[in-house]
Amino acid sequence: MKIKLIFTTILILALFAAGYAQTLDKAKLDQFFDRLAEKNKAMGSLVIAKDGNVLYGRSIGYSQINETVKNPLTLETRYRIASITKMFTAVMILQLVEEGKIKLTDTLDKFFPQIPNASKITIAQILAHRSGIHDSLIDRNLRPSSSRSAITKDELLALIAKGTSDFEPDSKHAYSNSGYTLLGLILERLTGKPYEELLRERITAKIGLKDTYTATGNIDVNKNEALTYTNLGEWKQVPETHPSILFGAGSIVSTPTDLAKFIQALFDRKLISQESLNQMKTIQDGDGLGMEPFTFDGKTFYGHTGGGDNYGAWLAYLPEEKLAIAYTTNAKVYPVKTIMNGIVDIYYNKPFQIPTFESVAVSPETMDKYAGAYSFPGAPAKFMITRDGATLYAQPPGQSAIPLEATAQDKFRIESVGIVIEFDTAKNQMMIIRNGRERMLTRDN
Repeated sequence: MKIKLIFTTILILALFAAGYAQTLDKAKLDQFFDRLAEKNKAMGSLVIAKDGNVLYGRSIGYSQINETVKNPLTLETRYRIASITKMFTAVMILQLVEEGKIKLTDTLDKFFPQIPNASKITIAQILAHRSGIHDSLIDRNLRPSSSRSAITKDELLALIAKGTSDFEPDSKHAYSNSGYTLLGLILERLTGKPYEELLRERITAKIGLKDTYTATGNIDVNKNEALTYTNLGEWKQVPETHPSILFGAGSIVSTPTDLAKFIQALFDRKLISQESLNQMKTIQDGDGLGMEPFTFDGKTFYGHTGGGDNYGAWLAYLPEEKLAIAYTTNAKVYPVKTIMNGIVDIYYNKPFQIPTFESVAVSPETMDKYAGAYSFPGAPAKFMITRDGATLYAQPPGQSAIPLEATAQDKFRIESVGIVIEFDTAKNQMMIIRNGRERMLTRDN
């Protein structure tokens, strides 16, 4: 009787799981991605997997597009995944902890005493972004004048050593790419092997990731890698940051299929122990050890995001449902977080209205009234507003011009970064709104 009851329970659970998977509204997901493609709001690939089984996969856009070439993206296309690399780096560090080759309590001076505060900074603090290590890799006063050229590991280390500590270790939280670069260098020192070989031996070959590896040079379309684009009325290729600058913080290439496999294997304890996984999942100030939480539909997912140049990726996993969502993009226009919210809403059959992306027509004469140089109080740098044809452009100080999309006669947006710009010609002012914060600029006379 007891065996029969157990069998019946298992059968019911299996039928429930199968029925649940069948409720996925694939048609609505297709409609959402069709709309994103139609309106040039995104290019990229999505995989939704449950317990290692792919429920849905879709790609939109192009891996390479110009006047003569249009190569469509597929689920086999390989993308730069930026900071999701940090999850891989963290996993390999924790593997070495389990092997007794390093301790989370070890201090940085054991490896790199030249880093400020090295004797106070622990490996755990670096993993959790609580080290105070200055992010020299994104500091324009310290980083190389060109990010397009290769940099040696010795040069990387010297660059990081130039930065002064941002705060006393473990007193605050601040995201640090430099910290994860040091972790990559520590991996190499402890094993005597290059990072790319460690990635292959310890993760990709171990769990069968055939499209995941470390980038060592420029994006190569002959290796089925996606070039990066921005939309300026048409798709324009974005100049590349050389991956040697990103190293253990952001140099990995992958596909959403491989990313879904990776995070499933991670939570199935095929890469590290349950104890190590629990340490990764322990969150303080928004970060664990190479892992961060996301809340979608009231549920807590774990994973990481990544972004650089104009490419990006989002990897999220819901442990109690063994649900993995992996999205990779080579052209961020519509905010990636908004796309992910839509994906989750559709997955759970929540009310979700597919955006129309209809813009408001504003005459050239009206747009000309907004053109000019704007500045913040007491700041010499100018924020330029210009018109070219039927498009209004915003150009922040030291950056390229960005096309604006009208949502009203006096209101425009930059969707990729969630910025709204409102003009008041009577006061010669422009309001920039982002994440609920407002900044007022005044036009020069």
